[in-house]
Amino acid sequence: MASRPAPPAAPRSCPDFRQSAWDEHLQAHVAAAAAGWLAEDLGHECDWTSVSLIPAEARSELRVVSRTAGVIAGLPAATAVAAVADPRLRFEPTVADGAVVAAGTTIATLAGATRSVLTAERVVLNLLGRMSGIATAVRRLVDAAAGTSCRVYDTRKTVPGWRLLDKYAVRTGGGWNHRTGLYDAILIKDNHLAALRAAGLGPADAVRQARAFVEKTFPPSRSAAMVVEIEIDSFGQLADVLAAGPDVVLLDNMSVEELARCVAERDRAARQVVLEASGGIRPDTVPAIAATGVDRVSTGWPTHHAPWLDIALDWA
Repeated sequence: MASRPAPPAAPRSCPDFRQSAWDEHLQAHVAAAAAGWLAEDLGHECDWTSVSLIPAEARSELRVVSRTAGVIAGLPAATAVAAVADPRLRFEPTVADGAVVAAGTTIATLAGATRSVLTAERVVLNLLGRMSGIATAVRRLVDAAAGTSCRVYDTRKTVPGWRLLDKYAVRTGGGWNHRTGLYDAILIKDNHLAALRAAGLGPADAVRQARAFVEKTFPPSRSAAMVVEIEIDSFGQLADVLAAGPDVVLLDNMSVEELARCVAERDRAARQVVLEASGGIRPDTVPAIAATGVDRVSTGWPTHHAPWLDIALDWA
């Protein structure tokens, strides 16, 4: 697996979606959620196995080991979970998020009261395994698109309550974040268009109406950052939609040949518009799709199909 690639520069000047980073907001989100994650294991009682077997004064230092090769993600989140489990625990990463590791690599140590280490173990490993699995899958997609200007974006197909972590893992793997939620972009999808047909409105009308709404409703600073995107599923819809002035056109489930036709039409009629392909985006399909000249692919494959990375806690 290649070292972490530098993501391609933004191909066009339209506004983009907010991108995830580890910050105080995400730190607070994980700290608040960690109590619930730990309560799934402890209920309102405790780890009776450890209490029955391990003296309260016992101390241990264990290694967090990636048993399979991949991209590591979630180390700051694991640090936050350990602190909630027991503020005296020490979770100390030995690599950084985004590191590509070989099988058998120690990625962190977890030290403190043995009972507390064992209490935190499963939540920490679940978090690291899922996030690193997503990051590893995203890296496969990014590597598959190498040599083109095509970026790999995620979707909202995430585990409820875990979206911010799923999206952080995507960024750690070298991908890009699509909209975080319904609140931070205009994305006109097939069901919106179906609802508008009763009023005799088509895709281009929807774009114009959405653009007018954004400019009327939001102050200039926010309206300038609010992406207006529309989904279409055939080449025949493209010309009218381009003329309506969207920021992004989502080309849904189109063949490689149809994607190439859309790129040529966009280049002829509206070079400022970003084209995004979706549907069937996997490592084996990305090279041909990216080669058509689309600016982006968006896919839920890493967040709903990626296997977890096998990460374990071993005695030093």
